[in-house]
Amino acid sequence: MAYIGTSPSNGVRRRFVYEATANQTSFSGNDESGITLTYVDSLYLDVYQNGVKLKAGDDYTATTGTTVVLVQGASADDVVEMVSFDVFSVNDSVSASAGGSFAGNVAMAGTLGVTGVTTGTIIKGTTSLQTPLIEFTDGDDAIAIADGGVVTLLTTAVAKSEGGAVTTNIAQGLAKAWLRLNGTGTIAIRDSFGISGVTDNTTGTTTAAFSNDFSNDEFATTGMHSSTAFSMQVVVTNTVGSVKFRTLDGSGSLINDGAHSIAVHGDQA
Repeated sequence: MAYIGTSPSNGVRRRFVYEATANQTSFSGNDESGITLTYVDSLYLDVYQNGVKLKAGDDYTATTGTTVVLVQGASADDVVEMVSFDVFSVNDSVSASAGGSFAGNVAMAGTLGVTGVTTGTIIKGTTSLQTPLIEFTDGDDAIAIADGGVVTLLTTAVAKSEGGAVTTNIAQGLAKAWLRLNGTGTIAIRDSFGISGVTDNTTGTTTAAFSNDFSNDEFATTGMHSSTAFSMQVVVTNTVGSVKFRTLDGSGSLINDGAHSIAVHGDQA
């Protein structure tokens, strides 16, 4: 079996060579090649003097990790050599080939590339994550899924038609406001969306205020009345913040009666 040591960048065997001065006992610091003496464990350190291997304890001591001390001083020009072998330890790592799992947090300074994600894979977050949980951005195109499941699409978002031949702009195709109004007696909202309130102006004339203003007053409003005996005129007056509509009887007179429904399409501010 091959020797297992530290990575090749550090080396598995390090050699330090010193030329002694008269009676020198302590060797440390840079050797003749400018390499600083260091060793991890004295059990993995061999010391030679003029090619003869010395015996630990009897001939030298090595306890600091950076110094070797001879028991007897060397003669001038003696060659003292230390050979250090690093101690191998198994790294706490996840295998690159077999995979595995991380028990702790993982931080990355670069880009994470993921392959092999199959159809139906779900990426889950927790309520502790901050908004947005997921965001894909490419210029003006974006989708954000916020904590709680709120999905935000920009105005460029489209949906395919049922036949798949064309696409429809989602923002343009939505009704921005709608109203179901009780027009008999005291007017009251039965149900609504995007409507902040209604005002009974005069008999048969009502103004509905929008929760959010439109970008201009060129929006489209459609409406109907629940009674076939009367007609309903929609869009008497448009403003960015409201629409006024009215109900007439068969002779063209304004009247409060029945239930009214309107829907508004256009560009909001």
